[in-house]
Amino acid sequence: MNLTVYQHITIQQLRVESISNSSVLQVGSAGSLRSLSQLYNTGGFTAPAPEFGAPSPISFVPLPSPT
Repeated sequence: MNLTVYQHITIQQLRVESISNSSVLQVGSAGSLRSLSQLYNTGGFTAPAPEFGAPSPISFVPLPSPT
């Protein structure tokens, strides 16, 4: 079965706060999605990041009580 989709998309403003390595941003429809991974060293780091320490007991994001 062949399905042909014609569409016209007009976007006045698209705001994306962040996209992580495993995120997919798709506008419209696609016959197939191809993954693309790009790694940039925008900070100019030359050594590995320090080891992560013990978990902090302080919660930096206030969460509502469960209902």
